[in-house]
Amino acid sequence: MRNALRDVFGGGNATAADGLDVDLGPVQPGDAVFKTRGVTKVYDMGETQVHALRGIDLELYSGELVVLLGPSGSGKSTLLNIIGGLDTATDGTVHYRGWNLTHADEEQLTLYRRFYVGFIFQFYNLIPSLTAAENVAIVTEIARDPMDPVDALDLVGLADRADHFPSELSGGQQQRVAIARAVAKRPAVLLCDEPTGALDSETGVIVLDVLQTVNRELGTTTALITHNQVVSKMAQRVIHLSDGRVKEVETIEEQVPARSLSW
Repeated sequence: MRNALRDVFGGGNATAADGLDVDLGPVQPGDAVFKTRGVTKVYDMGETQVHALRGIDLELYSGELVVLLGPSGSGKSTLLNIIGGLDTATDGTVHYRGWNLTHADEEQLTLYRRFYVGFIFQFYNLIPSLTAAENVAIVTEIARDPMDPVDALDLVGLADRADHFPSELSGGQQQRVAIARAVAKRPAVLLCDEPTGALDSETGVIVLDVLQTVNRELGTTTALITHNQVVSKMAQRVIHLSDGRVKEVETIEEQVPARSLSW
């Protein structure tokens, strides 16, 4: 386990703190964080094969907020799961800051997710018997350089709800706790899968504003998948997906503040 990351990512100096991390050196704004080439994903469904991804080439850059936009079935979630280490590609290559994730085993992917990636999903996945602060602390207890759980909640505007249980919070507040949990370990990358999908538009805008704030204040590379065209206005780039392919990459010259969005 100690050398798992070095084995798959091709060297580097393990830190003294835990012997599991690899020193990647500094990353500059605009550097490519992810690079995929020819990524495909095929699911065998008995006698039928489902082609979820059909040769994806793309880059995601340090510090950017990028939206992956497309209808249901376009491959958005599959792509996000692959770059986040939750799934593996059938073919092609995936690199994170020069590390080849393509052939990583489950142990190596677990370490990668633990140290570098924060996830936010449509459903909040909070533990009902724990307070907001305790739900965040689950992550901070295994992170290398975590935020204080209450500080993480303060970042999403919920420091005064730290001692509340999920049942005492609204849906939007629960999603903000989930965001605090994801960012509390100071991940280099934040991957968001339809984070407003279970919320009404007014509450969804509040959640998007929090994500935009996290991206701006922490410099966390943030990828957000959605089928909602309006959400793309807050991004720096929009990657349009359809039928498992990248159809267009659009650069947004003037990002719209999330709080001004409506749908």
